[in-house]
Amino acid sequence: MNAVPIVILIVAVAFIVRRGSRRRSTPNLGAAVSSGIGLVATREIQQRLRGRILRVATLVMLLVIAAAIVIPTLGGKGGSQTKVGITGTVTTAERAAILDIGKQVGSTVHIVAEANPATARADVSDGAVDLAVVDGDQVVVPRALTDSDASTTALTARALAVALGEQRAEAAAKLTPAQQAALGKVAPVAITGLKPAKGSDSDQGTAVVGLILMFVMLSQYGTWTLMGVMEEKASRVVEVLLAALRPNQLLGGKVLGIGVLVFAQATILVGFALGLGAAVGSNILNGTAPVVVVSVLGWLVLGYAFYSWVFAAAGSMVERQDQVQAIAFPVTIPLLIGYVSSITAVSSGHASLYITVLAYLPPTAPFAMPVLVSLHAATWWQFTLSALISLGSTVMLARFASAVYRRAVLRTGGRVKLRDVLSGARTQAGPPRTNEAV
Repeated sequence: MNAVPIVILIVAVAFIVRRGSRRRSTPNLGAAVSSGIGLVATREIQQRLRGRILRVATLVMLLVIAAAIVIPTLGGKGGSQTKVGITGTVTTAERAAILDIGKQVGSTVHIVAEANPATARADVSDGAVDLAVVDGDQVVVPRALTDSDASTTALTARALAVALGEQRAEAAAKLTPAQQAALGKVAPVAITGLKPAKGSDSDQGTAVVGLILMFVMLSQYGTWTLMGVMEEKASRVVEVLLAALRPNQLLGGKVLGIGVLVFAQATILVGFALGLGAAVGSNILNGTAPVVVVSVLGWLVLGYAFYSWVFAAAGSMVERQDQVQAIAFPVTIPLLIGYVSSITAVSSGHASLYITVLAYLPPTAPFAMPVLVSLHAATWWQFTLSALISLGSTVMLARFASAVYRRAVLRTGGRVKLRDVLSGARTQAGPPRTNEAV
């Protein structure tokens, strides 16, 4: 998995938007539509920035992230401990090298004598020791190491492999101290994983933080979109706005404006988390592959693009606060399913068939696909395929939501039922009314 699908995705979005605007309108009309959407988007951004809710919500999330990163490091100020099992004959120099490596990686090494290689492997598998040195020529770890794994066990195993390789080479060559000092690089001893490699702890930690932020932000901004549409409808402000703007311009501008705030806030939060994690030496985000971070941010944008239209259409069907919960709950069910399932999968460290299927369903893909990326269970073409499915579904959903919004936002006197809107669309004859023009 690399950054190639992210670039492909950006190019695809730009291409779709450009072709869509050319096909559906003339150049002059397209400019007018773009201008109207831009005005509404600017208005939304200014309104949210002037209010306290955005600032308070951002501050609260920053504090939560800081607590999640800093608190686990407070109990580890005395240094972590690593148990290393040893079998066979180990020279005094090799034993000293093993103890010295602990200081290099910031861990206190405890050497445990093992009866034989089979016992050593069993202790590693059961967690009795963190890793084992078998006969001085092999380092055994619970799982095969990945390049991005920056855990204490991984760092210790790599350093041990190099140090033991040097010790064996020097002993075999019977070099003098001067010759040993001049010895160049030698091949490290083998590192054997008892189980297949999985995503590193730092990658999974980043995925967990990303899933939490994604769920909070999609719920928060989706509710803002719903409430904004509902308040404009209840106060009749929408009637004034529709006198100057088309319904699609008004709805598209609202979605775009709030979407800009979503991405800006997410970028700030992720940058803060990575910076703070590096400053305090937290293992949660340390060593995280950049593609995991980019994946979380990319799917946050795709997730918002999908759900914003749903929340906007739902907001056009109510006009009172007491109706909001009843219509918002069905919309949030897919969010809950995707979030809970993905948190469970990343915590287990295993990409099941269930989570793989969810990664290709647009309502749950924003949560499931970053999990597959963090577990190294998704290739670039699978990532791209899921993103294209989500984009195509979003385009169709946007057209459907715009139709619902156009027919429901001017209906007052009670909650509008979806079947009434759809049946009205089927029975509607002739050109639409002036205030419902597309």
